[in-house]
Amino acid sequence: MPRGRYSLHDPHDHTPLAEEHFHCAPGPSGWRYVSQLTTPTGDHAGSVDLALDDLGRPIRLELHAASWQVRGAALDGVTWVRTDPTGTEATEGNVRAHAFTGTSPAFLVATARLLRLTPDAAATRVRLVAFTDPVLAPRTLDQSWALISREAHATDNGPLIVDAYQVTALDTGEQNAVHIAGDVVLAAPGIELEHLETPPSSFS
Repeated sequence: MPRGRYSLHDPHDHTPLAEEHFHCAPGPSGWRYVSQLTTPTGDHAGSVDLALDDLGRPIRLELHAASWQVRGAALDGVTWVRTDPTGTEATEGNVRAHAFTGTSPAFLVATARLLRLTPDAAATRVRLVAFTDPVLAPRTLDQSWALISREAHATDNGPLIVDAYQVTALDTGEQNAVHIAGDVVLAAPGIELEHLETPPSSFS
């Protein structure tokens, strides 16, 4: 069960945004990721709880940020309920999309797991619902994912397989590199892996 800490920053001006303390693990029915976020000053900033089924579909998502809450799952596309800080109003949403995304590295692992790309495959288009900080506002976006390379790196615990993806935002054409090993993001725009207690889990 990998445990560790990511630092999150603005990908454009590198302003520190948060630290995400996480643990994750594959299980008999899929994969689960749980994290707590803190501000650069150490205050609690939110949490992520994401569970995928064996095909990589989100069977449960719970996000908290700035007293806002989102609960969602793959249902008729993706469906979610967003609750305001007072808890008095809840808004339901539904989009014909494949999965969710957001600032957490969990969503990059989840999308890679959902697509299951191979290095010789063509780029694949995916529609996602992003929940944007700080109020978890939903936004539908389209991306293109391509697996550029898969390399084995020698470690004390055996070879570590690192997948390098090219992710393209189809509305702007902006391209970014994402490096993932098992269920841990090694590097991505706005994300740095600062500490990892145990090696990444490998998906079968």
